[in-house]
Amino acid sequence: MTVSDLDFNYHGKTTMADHLIAAAGGGVLHTKQAGKLRFMDYRDDEQQRAITMKSACIVLKFRDHVINLIDSPGHVDFCSEVSTAVRLSDGAVVLVDTVEGVHIQTHAVLRQAWLERLKPCLVLNKIDRLITELKFTPAEAYARCQSIIGEVNNIIHTFRSEKYFSDVDSILTKPTATGEEVDDEEAEDEEDAFSPERGNVAFGSAGDGWAFRIDHFSDLYAAKLGASAKALKKALWGHHYFVPKTKLIVSKKAAAGKYKPMFVQFVLEPLWQVYDAAMQGSDGVEMLNKIIKSMNLTIPSRELQQKDPRLVLQAVMSRWLPLSETVLGMVIECLPDPASAMRERVERLLPEEVSLPEANMKIEGELERVRKAVETCDSSEDAPCVVFVSKMVALPVEMLPRHNAKGELISHAEMSTGDMDAGGRECFLAFARVFSGVVTEGQRMYVLSALYNPTAQEPDNKHIQVATIESLYRMMGRGLEPLGKAVAGHLIAIRGLGQQILKTATLCSTPFCWPFASMRFQAAPIVRVAIEPSDPADMGALTKGLRLLNRADPFVEVTVSSSGDHVISAAGEVHLERCIKDLKERFARVEFEVSPPLVGFRETIEVEEIGGANQSSVAQVVTPNGRSTIRVHVTRLPDSLTQVLDGSYEFLRNIIDENKVTSRLSTTSKQGSLYPGENSGDDPVTSLRNRLLAAVETGLEDGKTEEVKKWTDKLKRIWALGPRRVGPNILILPDETGSVVKEGGSVSSANGDAEDVALVKGYPRVSDKLGFVGKQADRSTTDDDHSMLFKEAESLESSVIAGFQLATAQGPLCEEPMWGLAFTVEVLVNTRERLTADFTESSSLGPDATAGSAGVESYGGALSDELRRKTSGFASPQLVLSHWEPLPEDPFFVPKTEEEIEEFGDGSSVLQNTARKLIDSVRRRKGLPVEEKIVQFATKQRTRARKV
Repeated sequence: MTVSDLDFNYHGKTTMADHLIAAAGGGVLHTKQAGKLRFMDYRDDEQQRAITMKSACIVLKFRDHVINLIDSPGHVDFCSEVSTAVRLSDGAVVLVDTVEGVHIQTHAVLRQAWLERLKPCLVLNKIDRLITELKFTPAEAYARCQSIIGEVNNIIHTFRSEKYFSDVDSILTKPTATGEEVDDEEAEDEEDAFSPERGNVAFGSAGDGWAFRIDHFSDLYAAKLGASAKALKKALWGHHYFVPKTKLIVSKKAAAGKYKPMFVQFVLEPLWQVYDAAMQGSDGVEMLNKIIKSMNLTIPSRELQQKDPRLVLQAVMSRWLPLSETVLGMVIECLPDPASAMRERVERLLPEEVSLPEANMKIEGELERVRKAVETCDSSEDAPCVVFVSKMVALPVEMLPRHNAKGELISHAEMSTGDMDAGGRECFLAFARVFSGVVTEGQRMYVLSALYNPTAQEPDNKHIQVATIESLYRMMGRGLEPLGKAVAGHLIAIRGLGQQILKTATLCSTPFCWPFASMRFQAAPIVRVAIEPSDPADMGALTKGLRLLNRADPFVEVTVSSSGDHVISAAGEVHLERCIKDLKERFARVEFEVSPPLVGFRETIEVEEIGGANQSSVAQVVTPNGRSTIRVHVTRLPDSLTQVLDGSYEFLRNIIDENKVTSRLSTTSKQGSLYPGENSGDDPVTSLRNRLLAAVETGLEDGKTEEVKKWTDKLKRIWALGPRRVGPNILILPDETGSVVKEGGSVSSANGDAEDVALVKGYPRVSDKLGFVGKQADRSTTDDDHSMLFKEAESLESSVIAGFQLATAQGPLCEEPMWGLAFTVEVLVNTRERLTADFTESSSLGPDATAGSAGVESYGGALSDELRRKTSGFASPQLVLSHWEPLPEDPFFVPKTEEEIEEFGDGSSVLQNTARKLIDSVRRRKGLPVEEKIVQFATKQRTRARKV
């Protein structure tokens, strides 16, 4: 069984893991070091900051069960580590600090577990803080615990409601939905996810090493009260009250406020008595000895004679209510075993696929065999072996065992060069889980990428490779143990895949296997900085180091900007700081300069009135050779339409690149859904088309029928998207019915004569792929007189698209991408071989750099520090790109009206506004010319007086 511990930062995951390791880790950690050593935090910066940055795994043995425990980070900057951990798990243990309560990161980890279909348990940690810090009474602590459990249950109910309504929409949108219905009563009567009486909620203090569940006290009081343990287990939580005289358990109404809830009376009050006696020091020794004697505890006298009352308290509580017994017992009893868990998760990991028509029955049978083996977690040697790699881990070579499973010495020369860096200091291991079959050392496996299609008649070799498993390791926190083989359900580290895997992949012993669905991440990398070496001679080493960093971190993105800068994108400032540290000390080992955070901007036009451009705003440009005429009409897209195009980036890229579009691809987006309408009954293309049409109707002012009709018609003539072929700008084909080209291929010249011309028609490729075009248009021409002319016009199509991509990739203000614009292009080729470029824009085009100012002010730590200071540390920000917002300022403002001239004069004294400052800062960073005064303060030169 594999279990991940999940919570927000500083809620006690790693401290709890120490106690579990000390009790069931095979002696790798002494009990006295539990909670102090932070055994799973093996990095130096983790120990210094006291936070977990990398998820780590260890094997525990408890009551004849083998449990793989994954300690995952709680900081929002390392949310990717949570995603990699839950993918390999069968269940999850969620911790909540009873003082801080449910945090936003608690929502995030619960959603991650829900999306991966993991069954969670709940631990209410740091109960001791309610006693020693907040001075709560038992009744107040009980109310606090009730509130937290109710809040967590509400989160799960929200997830269930989303799924319920999604299922309803899916059924209602299906044309064959007759006879299908959703069970309303089942959805409404579904029980709470966490309930102490069911045993999946524990209360405790990881710092003091104790925890309990209700069944511990129900067994303790069963004989004393003369009731069954099963009845007491139900009564010890909720509105149940014990009447001492009658020895009956009554409801809240019958208690009439005279009695305390049983959880307060029989559970919390004894805990408060122990803490009161222990924290009094020598004054409470007598009372503490009585409590120890009544509980039949055996505690060495030297531990009771400690001068620190906290140590005495920990000695008593850890023996009365041992944390490891409670948490590991809850894991075994409440969380499913691997076989049971996979029956629920197989639909998420291996969604049903529609095979290609040419797929034969043999392939279909092999695919079903693999799926069945994964679903049943088949561990037999005859079963197909399926392994999923969730991330690549970079470890110093010194941490690798010197001997293999057979005891043979392994030299560095025997290691694959793909697993090592250039200096031989770092080794890359694949962090993986065996989902079926048996994997052995030296076995040959197929490495499948996310786009691999086993039913294709001619599989693409770039999506499938063959690799050899060189070594297998069992991960034990800070160390590795060599393995000869691993069976289904085991977590392992694999050496020998560094050449074939960049971040994640699916391994299988047969090529007839669908790759696992990609993992979902909470957010996308948003903090970006540029890197350049201090010494230009170190550029090669820096480039290699960046490649190693990109492989070692599942969330970081390393790119090269259009200006040639190497850019690192991270989840937040703490994540970025760790990446910079690893790059400098481990991967590149050279000195380099780091730029201030790069803030993304977009350039657009500001249109005061909706409407087309008039003829007077048309600008025509004739090329020197005078061969063709180009007219470009630029308008602003409705904001809602721009948002849909930008939000469907990944899905549109797969459509344009003609990749396979299935439900599997819906999980590759880092922000969740790959295409809109993922849970809808419609196919993804239809869902996106409907959203585009809905965006047109809702995005136009007052829903004018004429405007809606005009934009709907434009959606049927989308030639291309930009920049980079999938951006939020569209290139629209000219409307032949309203263009200057007349029937018969002629156009009126300036003197009224008719000239033979050919219009570069293009083809609405994007509209066709989205289903807006009913049938493919006939682009052929039968006019022999114009055949050469039309061929020449057709040859210019690629030039038009290239110009559109270039124009939208680098705007005129500061060479930032354009945002939310529609370009309508008319290219005319005439017999006189004349070229005219015509840019038609709206009558009120005011250029404006589009960006949220909050993005500029979010970096540098000021926002985080101020937010934590104002909320006393209860809130911390997570940087997520929300939206692009226009900045309503003219960067080139010049006084024109009488009021402006009266206020600002000739404009020489007008200070630069925010828009102009941002444009200049971006241009200065890119090395573009900036209009600025070189000398701001100077004095007139004085000359000597000439003596006569």
